[in-house]
Amino acid sequence: MKTMFPALLGLAASLFLISTAHADTGLKKASFAMGCFWCAEHDFQKVEGVADVVSGYEGGSRETATYDQVSKGTTDHYEAVEVTYDPAKVSYDKLLQVFWDNIDPFDGEGQFCDKGKQYSAVIFVGDKSEREAAEKSLAALQGRHPGQQVKVRIEEARPFYAAEAKHQDFADNNKMHYRLYRAGCNRDERLEELKK
Repeated sequence: MKTMFPALLGLAASLFLISTAHADTGLKKASFAMGCFWCAEHDFQKVEGVADVVSGYEGGSRETATYDQVSKGTTDHYEAVEVTYDPAKVSYDKLLQVFWDNIDPFDGEGQFCDKGKQYSAVIFVGDKSEREAAEKSLAALQGRHPGQQVKVRIEEARPFYAAEAKHQDFADNNKMHYRLYRAGCNRDERLEELKK
């Protein structure tokens, strides 16, 4: 036992340092629903200062969610992404801009070819400053389009559940499938129309 004590003490010190280093990284998390999470994940992965993007489910009251349940609309979750970012390199406002640039804010029935509540556009806010930033950005967009109603929801952040492994990094791991899906949904065509 005496010979194990130094080893256990060393292990405890190492774990403390690792957990402290992780806690002190300064990284923050934000989550968004933008229709298909494959596309949302890919859009945010391109942003400098974003450390990680996870596809998953948020907004529901159940304690778990699966792709089959959510895609069929049998839960009240949305397909969403959780974005881990460095606020010293990218602001929350910039993440909001990426959100707005990659959705159809006037579609209240889903996004692009994916229809149903589970594919709606939602900004999940974790605190007062995020809510204020989200509301300000929504109001600014609505002000630029007085003849159309912005149908994006702003909701309190709820527990986020990571999607199954096959849905993570989908655009990189399934390039052809992803390209065909994105083109088949006319996603990029519609996004170009919205810029006019």
